[in-house]
Order: sequence, then C-alpha cells, then structure tokens
Amino acid sequence: MSNNPSNIPRSPRLSTPDNLLQLCLRDHYDILRELGRGTYGKVVLAKCRETGTNIALKILPKTHVKLKEFQREFNLSYFLSPHTNIVDTYNVAFETRVSFVFVQEFAPFGDLFDLISPQEGMSEKDSKTVMKQISSALDFMHSKQLVHRDIKPENILVFEKDFSKVKLMDFGMSRKEGTIVRKVNGSIPYTPPEICDAVRNESISVSSSGDMFAYGVLLFCMLTGNFPWENADISDIYYNEFIQWQRRKTTKIPSQWRKFTPRLMRFFRKALDCKPERRCEVKDISKYINDNWLRQTKTSNDSDFEDDVTDSDHMDKLTNILQDHGIETKVDKRLRERRISEWLLAS
Repeated sequence: MSNNPSNIPRSPRLSTPDNLLQLCLRDHYDILRELGRGTYGKVVLAKCRETGTNIALKILPKTHVKLKEFQREFNLSYFLSPHTNIVDTYNVAFETRVSFVFVQEFAPFGDLFDLISPQEGMSEKDSKTVMKQISSALDFMHSKQLVHRDIKPENILVFEKDFSKVKLMDFGMSRKEGTIVRKVNGSIPYTPPEICDAVRNESISVSSSGDMFAYGVLLFCMLTGNFPWENADISDIYYNEFIQWQRRKTTKIPSQWRKFTPRLMRFFRKALDCKPERRCEVKDISKYINDNWLRQTKTSNDSDFEDDVTDSDHMDKLTNILQDHGIETKVDKRLRERRISEWLLAS
C-alpha cells in the first residue's frame, strides 16, 4: 500500500517530521469540523485546498507534546500504515506556531464508540467482523514488538457501514515491548489489573498482554453496550465477582456475563486472566469465530450455569448427537444428563 497516494501530493510547502516547516494551517486547509479530542490533542476534518480532498489532521499542541513525542507518534503511525486495518498516515507533517500536525485518512462513519448502542451493544455478526480485523491489526503490531496500550472503541475507525472495513488508530501511547514507563494516568475499564495495582510514578514494563486484556474488555462492551467493571481491581464489586469465577472459587457466573455461551466464556477466561503471563494472544480469537457467542434463550437454570466450559462443550455435542438419533433432550436438566450418561454406557 502506498503511504502517499496521488491525491495527497508531497508538496515543497510540506515537510516530514525530521525537517518540519512552520506553516499557517488555514493557508493550506479548510477546517470543516472537529472529529475528536483527547488528552494531548485533537483531530479535525479538513479539506486540502490544493487537491480538494477530505483528510483528517491530528493536531498536537506544543504545550502538551514535545517534538520528540510528536516524531515518535508520527513515525509509528506511518510505519504501521501498510496494514489493511491500521489507519493510513500520509507522509505529511509540519508545525504551526502553536502545534505539531500530521495528516491521516478520513473515516466517513466515525469511530466505533458512537456505533455501540448503550445498554444493548452490537450484533454478534458485527462484533465478530470488527474483532477479526482488530485482531489482525494488533497481531501485526505485536509481531513488530510494538504494543498499542490504548485499545478502546474511540480508537477504532469505521470506513464501511457494515463494519467490513475498520481500522485501528492513535499510537500516541504505543511503545516497544519491554519498554519501562511510569504510571501517570488513572485507570479506565480497559486498564489491566497489573497496571491498576501500580501506584502513581511506579515503573511498569510494557507488554502485549495489556493489549490482550483491553481487547477482551472491548469485546464485552461491543456485545453488551456496558462496561464489565469500572476498574480491574478487587475493590470493584463487579471485577471481584468475575475474578471469583475466573479463579474457580465459584461455579456461578456473574449475572452480566450469563448471556455468553460457554465457548465465549472460555475465551474471556483466557483473555482476561488476572495474571498477564497466562493470557492468550489476540490471534487466538480465530479459534472462536465460528462458535456462537450469545446464548439463544434464557432458562430458569441460568443462575446455576456452571463454569466447566470443556464439559459444557462436550455436553452440547452429545445433545446434538442424541437429537440426530431422535432422542428428545429438551427436558429437565438432571433427566437430560442421566439420559446422556445412559446413552454413553449403552454405546
């Protein structure tokens, strides 16, 4: 993929991050509207006066970002651009009197956050479509020993209404695997427990397992329209309930997780493990893509839904075999299990 398409020309008036020219933004772009704003800067929709093309300008105020930090984010963004599911960053960067600026492609459908219905979430089909693409983007980053460190719906851009093209963005926090950083910000639901447990200014080693945890929380949010917890800390009642189940201290799954199938709960158990070294990799989502993720119906036994996912998977397969042999299985749970046991013995 070219990082400098013909409609975004390399003009002598523009520059690269290692040789920044100071320009007046409005001499070259018509600012149409703000697309998003974060801690360190904002993104605006603009039209290039020379080409008439709509592009996104990432504007980072010099009061918040040093030149070295700007160069790192631009270079990472440009380096990762060739991947299909990472936002395209053009080789155009410059400074104004008060800001550093670089140019990216514009996403017509905005970011994923605005497309997740609160309290409802997205369909299973759309969620799978998005998760496959973000998995590919993250796996690409991790293969380059890079960690995103800020996975959330706001950093996923949507280019097609049916979610057939989404792209990961915002690499301002991205670092190389193993880099030592200091904890400076508070925690959000996507923050892994090992970082939640750290105190301010404590040294932390950057790890792709942190992206894995955030990826798991992202999936929960997409399917429910809610956060699973406020903080991944045992003082949070919802996180504590999940950890009790995850550590097999109880067989009862917390109520907000009961809509998911045993197979998806197996993935959640691995993705959201409190021990970072035990988490799976993002590419492992491919093992679950062809499974059902949402339970079709709720029954009176939902509150007794047990954790042993392997046994549940085998039970479902046996149920299908029994049905193929004309044996009714939609009966009392205990009777159903007894019939399966009798059938196995008879075989």
